[in-house]
Amino acid sequence: MPKETDEPKQQPGAGCPIRGVLDRIGDQWSLLTLEALEDGKKRFNELMREIGDISKQMLSKTLRHLEQDGFVRRTVYPQVPPRVEYELTELGQSFLIPMKTLIGWAEQNHPAIISARQRNENA
Repeated sequence: MPKETDEPKQQPGAGCPIRGVLDRIGDQWSLLTLEALEDGKKRFNELMREIGDISKQMLSKTLRHLEQDGFVRRTVYPQVPPRVEYELTELGQSFLIPMKTLIGWAEQNHPAIISARQRNENA
């Protein structure tokens, strides 16, 4: 039987900076959301249109996670109806450089990856 302790539970990847960051920004939607915010502040529906095939629930969850990790700032303006805008923080801006490198690598190597997958499917 497991022994109960008073120690707080660590979040997944808390002891490993690589895994902790990649778990969050490596999902299907985070990079696309960060890329969409590169040009400045956007409202939720603007992000929905720009990203395309993301559901409202998934965009909401992705934005919440990116905000929790300090990549995105959410600003609510006190008006009726409330206006909410999202923008990259300084941390989010600093991530654009390695993100663009990764995106460029993926675009350049996509045909080779697809070929390798097809060879392995036919093997």
